[in-house]
Parts: sequence; C-alpha cells; structure tokens
Amino acid sequence: MTFQTADRILYLCRQEVERACREIDSVAVIREVFRLHSAGETILPDEAYLGWSNDEGESVRSLNMPGYVGGSLRAAGTKIINGNIANPRRGLPRASGLTILYDSVSVRPVCIMEGAYISSLRTASVTALAAELLQGENITCLAIIGAGVLARAHITLLTERLPHLRHIRIFDVEGERVAALQRELAPVLTAKRVELQPVATAEEAIRPAQLIVPVTTTTTGYIQHDWLQPGSVLVNISLDDPLPEVVLKADVVIVDDWTLVRNDPRRLIGRMYREGKVTGPDDPLEAGKRRIDAQLGEIVDGSKPGRRGPQDIILVNPFGLAIEDVGLAACIYWAARDSGAGVWLER
Repeated sequence: MTFQTADRILYLCRQEVERACREIDSVAVIREVFRLHSAGETILPDEAYLGWSNDEGESVRSLNMPGYVGGSLRAAGTKIINGNIANPRRGLPRASGLTILYDSVSVRPVCIMEGAYISSLRTASVTALAAELLQGENITCLAIIGAGVLARAHITLLTERLPHLRHIRIFDVEGERVAALQRELAPVLTAKRVELQPVATAEEAIRPAQLIVPVTTTTTGYIQHDWLQPGSVLVNISLDDPLPEVVLKADVVIVDDWTLVRNDPRRLIGRMYREGKVTGPDDPLEAGKRRIDAQLGEIVDGSKPGRRGPQDIILVNPFGLAIEDVGLAACIYWAARDSGAGVWLER
C-alpha cells in the first residue's frame, strides 16, 4: 500500500489510533520490522535528545526519532515523544507525543497521529515477541514491576498472547497505582481467568515468574541475578532495573540494536560498554568482557540462536526503535484511511 499525495494532512486522535490498532496484529508487524532490520532494509538514524529544566525546576526531555522501514511497508516518518516524570502528580501521563508519516513520493507529511499509545503498544509487542521467541516452558506467571501506562499495555497484550498465563505478580512503590490498575483491568483479567496479585517487594514478584518485565523510571539497579529462576526471560524495558551482575551472569543477552544500546551513555549496557565490561555480538571475544549474544532481528530470521537450553536465563534489553513506531503507524494509517477515520487538516 502507498501513502497518497494530498493537499491535506490526516490527523488521528488517541481514540482513532486505538480503534485502528484493533484491526492489526501489532506483534506480527513488529516481527516483520525486526526481520527487515536484520536484512538491512531499514534506516535508523540516531535519536535527537533534548533535555532541560522546566519552569518548575523539573528535569524534562523531548526525543525525536526518525526512521524508514522498507519491504512491503515502505514507510518513513518520525516519532516525537516528550516526558516529565512529575506529570502523574498533576494527573497527566508521564509521556506524550506524536507520530508523523511522510508521503512516499513527495515526502510531505501526510498523517499526524497521537503517538503515546503507539509507543506503549510497540513496547508491549516487543515483549510479547521476545516471549514467543525465547520462552522455555509455558509461561504461567508474569512479574510486572511498576503500575503505569506500560504496565497496563503489557498486561492487556500479554493476557491475549500467552495462553497459559494464570498469575501476574505486580509491585509498585505506590500501592494505590496498583489498586487503580487492578480496578481498571478487572474485566480483562476476569475474562482471561488471570489473577493479578499485588506483592510487597520486587523480589516477591520476580522469583516465581518465568517472564519478568520492569516498567519503571528508576535509574538505580536493584534486580539481582539470583532472583531469576532457571529458564526465565527478563525483558528489560526500562533499562536500568537489573544490576550489572545480571548482564554478566545471564546465559543469553539479546539487544534490539547494538549500535543504539552501545552509544547510549545514560543506560546500563551503554555504561558497561564504556567501562570495558561488555562487547558487541560481532566483536572479537576479549578476556574479561561479556559479549552480547545477538540482536533480536537475528533471532527472528534464524541467523543466530536464542534459547540454547531449557534452563537458560535470558536477558532481553530493547532500547526501543523508531522503526517500530513507523511500521505500526503505517498499518494504523492504512486501517484508518480504509475506515474513513480521522480529521483532514489543511496545510
């Protein structure tokens, strides 16, 4: 499908984006994006990171992440996502943004859509894909650390994608956030016969789980390697939660894009790379360094193995790629256009 040249721009609000997402298989889209990325059919420039202090003296940031996806998608665009961790105290989402798609010929902007929902869905879809590719025994217990937007997105999607899931153990430093999430997701959990159990510590959530997903804003590591049971998969969404020992001791460590992970000075594996503790999946193995085993796209296309044995503890460290947002946004645009959704804006 193509992006039609037009004198107007299609705008899709949050509700229209959510409705269009119900018409697509987000995990299948993300799988295809990773396949194309591994095949060299994507373009992923460095993100632009703008951080500053707002009028209240709070640390805030804005990210602009362009990307191009080839193959059958053939879509180019950019994701703008802004965040302030103080926003929830004001009753506002921590992050918000827009995703913009470009016309395939003129490259004029052709569609603007609310981007935060896409961002949370693609993040949860990467976790679901990793679980499907890397799980050992059937996943019956899931640990979620944090009870915000990403927790909601993961629980909603994973209860659909993991047919054997029966227990979710959840921890958040603010208990009321967990209670609010329980109330909101009660119909989904009841329909899927999944129990959501609040626990008092992150360790209590993690130890019984085969799949662990931290979705926090912490910059201080706390997850210990011995909390992880043999065969478990830790999908390190929020990036700083595991201690360095988890990276060094895990049987398999997988990233989504080594260059982005390596070049980020703010997050765990990027810091460990600068400290000389880890090296890339295609670099020569050096004494005293942990080599990252693979990129997720290489697991998708079968060029590198994922799980080697049923007892392997696997760490997946997805940085988050703009091509995921662009690929999903393209499918959302086509679904919305076919259904007549959205508002046309004059240029």
